[in-house]
Amino acid sequence: MLTEPNQLTIAEDGSVVLPLGLLAEAGLSPGSSVLAYSSGDGRIVLRRGDDAVQDLIQFGRLD
Repeated sequence: MLTEPNQLTIAEDGSVVLPLGLLAEAGLSPGSSVLAYSSGDGRIVLRRGDDAVQDLIQFGRLD
């Protein structure tokens, strides 16, 4: 992890605003496609859309 963790708040409508620095570090920018899923252990995972699709094609799962 390169940056310090950020504490975020979930809005009434369920939205969360991610800091631009965090997005840039992950190779994302406003308008990027992401896939979100629960890993089942209290974590919500955001993956770049293209990376997630590649994992599904290559491995048949999301890792």
